[in-house]
Formats: sequence, C-alpha cells, structure tokens
Amino acid sequence: MTDKISIQMARNVMLAAQGLDHPADPDQPAVKGDVLKTIRRMCLLQIDTINVVARSPYLVLWSRLGDYQPEWLDELLAEGALFEYWAHAMCFIPIEEYALYRRRMLDAIQNKVWPFKWAVKWSQEHPKVMKKIRTHLQKNGAVRSAEFENKSHVPGGWWNWKEEKDALEIMLLTGEAMIARRQNFQRVYDLRERILPDWNDAALPSSEELHRTLALRAVRALGIAFPEWVPDYFREPKKGMPKRLEALAREGLLLQVEVKGFEGLAYVHPDHINLIENALAGDLEPTLTTLLSPFDPLVWDRNRALELFNFDYKIECYTPAAKRRYGYFTLPILHRGKLIGRVDPKAHRTQGLFEIKALHMEPGVRIDKRLVTDLAAAFHRLADWHGTTDLVIRQSDPPEVTALLKAAI
Repeated sequence: MTDKISIQMARNVMLAAQGLDHPADPDQPAVKGDVLKTIRRMCLLQIDTINVVARSPYLVLWSRLGDYQPEWLDELLAEGALFEYWAHAMCFIPIEEYALYRRRMLDAIQNKVWPFKWAVKWSQEHPKVMKKIRTHLQKNGAVRSAEFENKSHVPGGWWNWKEEKDALEIMLLTGEAMIARRQNFQRVYDLRERILPDWNDAALPSSEELHRTLALRAVRALGIAFPEWVPDYFREPKKGMPKRLEALAREGLLLQVEVKGFEGLAYVHPDHINLIENALAGDLEPTLTTLLSPFDPLVWDRNRALELFNFDYKIECYTPAAKRRYGYFTLPILHRGKLIGRVDPKAHRTQGLFEIKALHMEPGVRIDKRLVTDLAAAFHRLADWHGTTDLVIRQSDPPEVTALLKAAI
C-alpha cells in the first residue's frame, strides 16, 4: 500500500478494529454471544479487581456493548468458552486459543521465565503442600483458596498468599489446573483434566509459530500498529519484532502503510484493508462517546496512547493521595475519535448514587453543545448500567463544564 494516511485516520482505523467507533444500536440490544464476539475481536480481556466502578473486564465490555448483563462474562467462563491465563496480563481468553498459551507456558517453564522460575522452585520446596492440593482437587473437585484455613498465615500485601493459594496459582501457571468459574469474582480452581478432558499436548504449535501468530493477532486487534506497539499487546519480546513483522509482510500476511507525522512504516492485517480504504475515502468517522477502563486495550500501552492520541495517561491508584493529579481511578474519555479528558468516578451502589468527583478536559478541547450532550449521555448510560441513577458532578476543569453538564443532565 502506497497511500499515506493522517494521524486521525490511523486513530479511526484502530478504534474501528477495537469496536470503539460507533455506539451500540439501541434497537439491537446486546446478547450473550456479543460478549464472546467482542473478546474474540480484542483477542483477550484483561482482569483487574479494583471495584470503584465496575471491575475492569466488565467496564471494557460496556464501553463497546453498552447496556449488557455482566453475568454473561461469568457464564461464558463457567461454560468453557473462555479460560484465564497470562496474556497481556491475567486475562480472559477464548478457549480456542488454549494451544497457543499451552505452548507459551511450556516454553516459559523451560526457559525459567518469571514467575515460572519461582513456581518451579516453590513447588520443589513445598512438595507436601502441592500433594495436599492435588489430592484435594482429585477427591473433592473445584475449590476456592478461601476454603483452606491456614491459622499460621499472617495476611497482608498483594503477594503474601497462604501456601494453599500459592500451590493453586502454581498449578494454574503450569497448566495442571484451570479456572473453572468465578464465585463473587473469586477464582474457583479445578484440574485441567476435568475442564479439558480430551486435551493432548501432541498438536501444539512450534515456538516460532506461536510468536508469528501472536504478532499477527496483535496487529489485527490494534487495526494499525508500528513495530514498537506490537510486543506489548501480548507481552511478547521486543527483540526481533521488527524483523518478524517485515518477514510477515514479505509473505503477504501483513500490509504496510505510511502515517503522516510518523517515521517508518506501520502494519495492517489484510482483514482490515477495508478500514484503510474507508478511512482514505472519508467514510470512517467515529461517533462513539464513552468512558474507558484504565486497562482497556486502547490505552493500556501508555506510550502508544501518547504517540497516537496525544493523551498522557497514568492510573494513580498506586500513587500516594497527596501526589495525585487527577484522582484515584480516572477513566479516559473517548469522544468521536479522540481522547479528550478523564473523569474520577465512584459508584455508591447502596445509595444509588454515581458520583463524578472531578472531570478534567484536555487542553485545547473545544467545549460545544455536541460535546456536552454526548458527555451527559455517556455519564447517564454508565450510571444507569450500575443501577446508580442519581448522577452528580462535583467539579470540572475548566469549571464552566460542570454547569453545562448539570443543565444537560
């Protein structure tokens, strides 16, 4: 491809590939199958437990599907349509991708990659605990770590797990166990032989096939990608990625395109050549206004968000309160193809209140009637989806946006 596209066209291609270009059709409400279709489109769905608003995986789906039933995600996991494993981070992944991740885990064990090096070492140092957990799963079936009482364990810290939890996580990492379902978002572990009784390692892809496939999937999921953007999607090694992408392009498995303002060539999957053509024809204009999870694929690579969308974003829940600039758990605002600001929200479920503690617009954003209307509608949709229909906006930057939004609401 010899055409050079603008930065906004590149944004529009990425948004369309990610399913963030147009709002859900109110005349065609989401159904359970749409949840699986959306995860397949992204290739994965990152898991995070912070619950200031909806937990991240549910919020990522809402940004794309609008009003849907969060329990559909839980049901798809329990039904075996999804599994949990490390991809970008710990993610929900379509079950048909299991062979790729089985190859990945075997390679990681052999190469002693963290945390697999720790897992192997810990299991060797605690054979009695490992045997205890295996025996329990064999005799009793699926189990939560909370069901094991360990009076000697002193809780505290994210990774200060009791021995039984360590053993279960090691079995998950090494493929001996899988997550059968979630109960109140707590993992329920079971032996892989029960969840995938017919599994056989004989038909796994090679290591090279694994890396080629993940590179292709990353480019397809992103819509358009420069070489430095590709490794982060599945946390692949950076070394060798440019040459791998060049080789895939020579084979016709990827296309190359120029983007104004960027050096070098970007890559596009052949499945998305129509998006490039539509962008060049002016027929790819995003209309969606929504809020994004901090762990949404669109923004989880902070460098990419800065380079493509000129959006300097950081989640500040890990920053001491006195040093926070925007708030504990700010959500980026996507408005018609651009990232234009962020909100610091809190869903008070028992009171039925959705509180926007602060709204921060990016410098230079034009505050017009359409923007205010779109923002008010997006806030309402998110509040209603939470069942917190009483919506309040405390403050904004610039200050006049608060009054405009209150009037629109």
